Amino acid sequence: MQQQIAGQMILAPLTKGGNLPFRRLCADFGMEVSLSEMVYARSLLRGSPVEQARLRRWEGEQMFGVQIATNGVTEGLEAIRKLQESSSATVQFCDLNCGCPIYDVTRRGLGSSLLRSPQKLHKLVKGLVDGTDIPITVKIRVGCESDTINVLENVKAIREAGASAVTIHGRTAQQGYSKDANWELIQQAVAESREAGYGHIPIVGNGDILTHFEARRRMEETGVHSVMVGRGALIKPWIFKEFKDNATWSPTARERIEVYHTLATYMKEHFGDDEIGRKKAWTFLPWHFEFLSRYCSYPEDEFAVQSTEKPLIQSRMPSSTDADDPLDVLLANRSGDAHDVIASILWESDSDEVAFRKLNEFSESVEFNQILMTGSSSEEDQVLANPLPGKAGRWNKRRGRKPGPKRSDEEIAAIRAKRALKKEKIIASGGEWPPN
Repeated sequence: MQQQIAGQMILAPLTKGGNLPFRRLCADFGMEVSLSEMVYARSLLRGSPVEQARLRRWEGEQMFGVQIATNGVTEGLEAIRKLQESSSATVQFCDLNCGCPIYDVTRRGLGSSLLRSPQKLHKLVKGLVDGTDIPITVKIRVGCESDTINVLENVKAIREAGASAVTIHGRTAQQGYSKDANWELIQQAVAESREAGYGHIPIVGNGDILTHFEARRRMEETGVHSVMVGRGALIKPWIFKEFKDNATWSPTARERIEVYHTLATYMKEHFGDDEIGRKKAWTFLPWHFEFLSRYCSYPEDEFAVQSTEKPLIQSRMPSSTDADDPLDVLLANRSGDAHDVIASILWESDSDEVAFRKLNEFSESVEFNQILMTGSSSEEDQVLANPLPGKAGRWNKRRGRKPGPKRSDEEIAAIRAKRALKKEKIIASGGEWPPN
């Protein structure tokens, strides 16, 4: 497995975003190693059609792994046998999720909660490794809480248990995406493993990769065998092409629309080109524009130095109001209202040319101008964590609440008018809209 993943940019297991149509798009741009969305082992064994669907592999995925969430050896091995028997999955490795911070996962003793005890983690990984012939990899964070960082202990436990590779996300579960990824800790883990005689077990670095030059620099500085990309691929699926070419690709608005239309076409083929298929696809397609709308061009000669000071994906991106072309403004708009219209146009267009023409018309329409004035904005990076309703756990004190009374049309109009006034004041004072 070391030779198969060495020097690769690997697509991370992405909750909601890493479905088959998106992975197919990434494969078009040169992605060679990919992972499924996280699969609950217990739900898979109970016959969940949702979990079963996550095992499906696109034929163009050269090396495909399924990530499972489990905390029991017996359950995990049964799930692995299930996925090996599945006619829709041709799995080359299985990844154990030990990094997910979502409360719905950790409350079950899964995901990042497994990091609290390296001894128990060792027992779990060893049981999975000894019980199957498929390579077992493990994805972790540097720790669970920020005051109990134990990445070196967990890497030691995983490698001595016989895992084929370990991926390290350079944040704690508690941090989510609020802090820059700590690549120094990843570098320490690589150095310690080599000193202990385990340099043959690949360590994959993960966190804050948005450009090919950041990926190369992280590999050179830390000595990781490969890098894994999550949000960077959601923002620009062509990051794999950039990594292979070792060059920045700055697609025009027309070229980006062609990419986005391809994604919509793949979703049509996957979910079905009818009302039922559209309803299924709508869980994903507008959602993808939460990330696609964040795209900015970062040529190496202009941003290489800046990226060493702060990861570009964590830096403040230019506002869409800075763009001159209305189409660029539309594609960079962070409003969910705009994303829904964009998705509809892409879905209904028979060709790239039709999609380009219709989106161009919409970018100059009164309807989009109204969205610019009053449209709802997305929440930064909450979309990737995909939190479920209810109690959020010890780090986030949000509690599930019953919805209040539905707002009247008059109340909604008043709120939108207030937003419009706020926008006018911000722009008049030289500020940015929408605020990033």
